[in-house]
Amino acid sequence: MNKPTSAGPALFDQLDPERIRVESSRKLALEMGRTRLMITGVVLAMAFTALGVRLAELTAFGTPENVRLAAASPHLESVVARANIRDRNGVVIASSLPTQSLYADPRDVMDGARAAQKISEVLGATTPESILEKLDQGGRFQWIARNLTPAQVYAVNRLGLPGFGFRREEKRIYPFGPIFAHVLGYTDVDGRGISGVESAFEDRLNTRIKGQFDIPGEVSSTDLDLSLDIRMQSILREELLAAQNRFSAIGAAGVVLDAKSGEVLALVSLPDFDPNTSNGGLGVSGFNRATKGVYEMGSTFKLFATATALDTGAVGISDGYDTSEPIKAARFTISDFHGKKRWLSIPEILVYSSNIGTAKMALDVGAKRQKEYLRKFGMLESAGIEIPEVGKPLYPDRWGDISTMTISYGHGIAVSPLQLASGVAAVVNGGVMLRPTILKRGANDIKIEERVISPKTSKIMRAMMRLVVRFGTGKNADVNGYMVGGKTGTAEKQVAGKYSEDAVVSSFVGAFPMNDPRYIVFVLVDEPQGIKSTFGYATGGWVAAPVVSNVISRIGTIEGIIPQPTDAENKNSPGTPLYIETAAKKINNAASQGVRSATY
Repeated sequence: MNKPTSAGPALFDQLDPERIRVESSRKLALEMGRTRLMITGVVLAMAFTALGVRLAELTAFGTPENVRLAAASPHLESVVARANIRDRNGVVIASSLPTQSLYADPRDVMDGARAAQKISEVLGATTPESILEKLDQGGRFQWIARNLTPAQVYAVNRLGLPGFGFRREEKRIYPFGPIFAHVLGYTDVDGRGISGVESAFEDRLNTRIKGQFDIPGEVSSTDLDLSLDIRMQSILREELLAAQNRFSAIGAAGVVLDAKSGEVLALVSLPDFDPNTSNGGLGVSGFNRATKGVYEMGSTFKLFATATALDTGAVGISDGYDTSEPIKAARFTISDFHGKKRWLSIPEILVYSSNIGTAKMALDVGAKRQKEYLRKFGMLESAGIEIPEVGKPLYPDRWGDISTMTISYGHGIAVSPLQLASGVAAVVNGGVMLRPTILKRGANDIKIEERVISPKTSKIMRAMMRLVVRFGTGKNADVNGYMVGGKTGTAEKQVAGKYSEDAVVSSFVGAFPMNDPRYIVFVLVDEPQGIKSTFGYATGGWVAAPVVSNVISRIGTIEGIIPQPTDAENKNSPGTPLYIETAAKKINNAASQGVRSATY
């Protein structure tokens, strides 16, 4: 009889079906758990990778809106922070405010006609047709409206229209409206300078953020400080506007210049415009008469002719000319307006504004030296100012004797108001030419272009300019205590190729105080009409001189210039008005007895 082995029952136990099923289920559960964990890990890893990529994308490119715009509109490659523009005292005269502009992704717009109608109702100025036309152009990006107000943004948002969004932009604003219009210019809807300072200093004013899109805090912009003074600018514009209206003129221009630094303190051209609302197409209002316009200035040019004659030694202060008869040259006749019809000393020729005497003096100087001095005075090349609207002077190619005579009293040559003011500054500031600028200058920034006349000649010219205001054609420019000097100018304009007595340019250039000139004030009124109070005259002495007087009296007050008693300018020494006046009388008395230093 066989005995069972001891391994039999144990093996049987191990092969228990129930135990096999339990262990198989446990193993399967573990495998499934590991698989699920792996899948979950992969999913989480992918999610974190996507988040990391997104964070990197936002860090590099900015807001989700900008990322979308990058794909939809490649031309929006940067955000611009435009710097403020300030006057010389730190007053902000041009700045930028953050605004929102509405754009659309036409592919996401569900009902274009309905959306266009609703947006038009909200915005008011935009027609449904114009909006729908933009939407129909397709693409992924279309501007709908730029620089919206907060109220408009809120109203559009309330519509809840898909496919529309807002882009942060900047709108250029000019707190003083038209007061600085021609100097500052304006920008287009994209913030690019179109004219004036805004155009000339585009690169300096615009600071483009690094990278394609806005990175807050990446860079900062620096304000641009101009030489202009808001107070003087306002005064000059106000007085010019009053004169333009009073004399029914077609325009006017004015300049206030620092004779010692060349800084432009005020520059006005009328008619002007409001840069806050301009969008191009300004017509005559956009024309800068002060720097772009060139005019025959008439007798103000006698300052250059007289200074040249004295500085070259062609005449001396004790010389004079016979002005009793007109000069006939070819088909031209040179005569005096209300002439004295007698022998005049050099000071009297300037004081009484004699064309005849000035023309004879210019012939003694000669064309070559006249042209050389006018070049040094800045009359033969464009004014070196920083804005792009600068006119080119006009003068004859052939510079013969007739041109020499007519140019001496401001006919046959056309320059801008800024050019003339800069040249006169050299006449009175000791004889040096300074490059005019609209940027604020420090003491170390003043650069002398060249010496034009000697300090002695400059001193004599100051005295004679003072006589013009005290006793001559510029009496209406005088301001008690400020020792104003200057010169009138009246020139007929060319109409259809001929000079017209009915269309004149009236001007006056003044300087003060003449014992130590600091300010040059030039005023031009274009085609003024005579009125009853001026006895029908529209000349520089009646039209422009009073404007200069008003400007000087107001500027003197705000600058704290203390009026000087009349006796302060009457010291009997060479170069003072009293000395010149006394010398002129002695010369005239001697001439009446037959003693003449220069005759024709």
